[in-house]
Amino acid sequence: MKLTVVGHWGGYPAKNNATSCYLLEKDSFSLLIDVGSGALSCLQDYKEIMEIDAVLLSHYHQDHIADIGVLQYAWLVNSYLTEDKRVLPIYGHREDAAAFSVLTHECTKGIAYDPTRVLEIGPFSITFLQTVHPVPCYGMRISDGERTIVYTADTSYQKEWIPFSKGADLLITDCNFYAEQDGSKAGHMNSKEGAMIAQASGVHELLLSHLPQYGEQTQLAQEAKRDYNGRVHLACKGFTWQK
Repeated sequence: MKLTVVGHWGGYPAKNNATSCYLLEKDSFSLLIDVGSGALSCLQDYKEIMEIDAVLLSHYHQDHIADIGVLQYAWLVNSYLTEDKRVLPIYGHREDAAAFSVLTHECTKGIAYDPTRVLEIGPFSITFLQTVHPVPCYGMRISDGERTIVYTADTSYQKEWIPFSKGADLLITDCNFYAEQDGSKAGHMNSKEGAMIAQASGVHELLLSHLPQYGEQTQLAQEAKRDYNGRVHLACKGFTWQK
């Protein structure tokens, strides 16, 4: 299983970067998780657009879905150029009916996932946990049968993350605030809270993502290391993890 960080900013992207977007690959299958602002441009540094096999969305805030529309246009243009008539499946929840309806386009099809059941996409099995966020949002535990990645998406701290993340090889956590800040009203976590989950759940590695645009971001990793004994990574464009 290989993970590539395409976008890692919260809110809006830094110059030549993107907000939340992760490329997950196994064998010849490519799954794109969230498609934030700037994601389509950055994605092309790592993968051809038409090589994406499926898209999976955590929720419908713009910093996680802003490039869905341009991805649909890209598939439409390439379908004419290459005569490739495949339809790209985009998985999302139905709790925002209007947002879900937009996932279906001429070359894409919105497919609703049931967050109470296991979702199978290619070689990946995904289970969901509803996050604490202003809109319906679902974190994910993704396994290929050998390795497991947990992605919190956007969330405030909740103790349910500990059993949900138990023993994962990699935990990708919302880290939109510094340790001394309280991000709960905004529906986000700080570096300390993410590290506490990682430590209590015994995950092997921690990746801090959905980063704030202000301050010195390396401080986030330093703060996390106070509460987590494992390996801490700070997300950046092009960061890869492979096991």
